Amino acid sequence: MQFQINSMTCGGCAGKVTKVIHSIDADAKVTIDIPAHLVQVQTSASQDAVAAALTEAGYPPAVA
Repeated sequence: MQFQINSMTCGGCAGKVTKVIHSIDADAKVTIDIPAHLVQVQTSASQDAVAAALTEAGYPPAVA
């Protein structure tokens, strides 16, 4: 699944986004493209669960 997170603008943000995703699925594979504001996630968690956790953490995603 892929999300666009416009509020993710730096490495610190990317680290927080990764941490949030790993809090749901420790085995998730997270690939981040900061300039494009894109996050690609390979996880067994549902897209809704990941989106809800990101929103709660202050990084509301749009499905890309």
